Amino acid sequence: LFDAVNCLAKENARLLVLGRKHMLVNSSNWKREIMKEMQNKAEFFFAENISEDDAFLLYATLRSGKHCRFVTRDFLRDHKACLSDSLTRHLFRKWQRGHQIVFFPSAEGRSINFLPAFRYDCVVQTTGDTWHIPYKDVFEEKYSYQVPRKWLCIQQK
Repeated sequence: LFDAVNCLAKENARLLVLGRKHMLVNSSNWKREIMKEMQNKAEFFFAENISEDDAFLLYATLRSGKHCRFVTRDFLRDHKACLSDSLTRHLFRKWQRGHQIVFFPSAEGRSINFLPAFRYDCVVQTTGDTWHIPYKDVFEEKYSYQVPRKWLCIQQK
């Protein structure tokens, strides 16, 4: 969390960290001085320890406007499963891909990297006689926010 806050704060992003109240208690996981340093770089909201914090995350993201992005390791599968029909689930996945920033440690493990949210819909797109097709050259299991980042461009002659 500390690395993520520092990395995003360097980009002058306005940050809201959603956590649980146990983070305020000085412990081996949550050092008081580190929490204070993070609170100087971001706003914090602490939910009850037994709360389902995903609802806060979704509400804060939606309420903050269409340009708001969120970072979480959660894949939000439980929320998608609660949606009543396939169209709504499809729209949720599309919204998720456009707003969720994915983070992962660097290969050396010394820093953190982010994959930005998509600014476009990852579906076959056409303009005139040109087709743009997203593809993956290796099959692998993926989560709903992970989509191919390679595109095949085909032009009819």
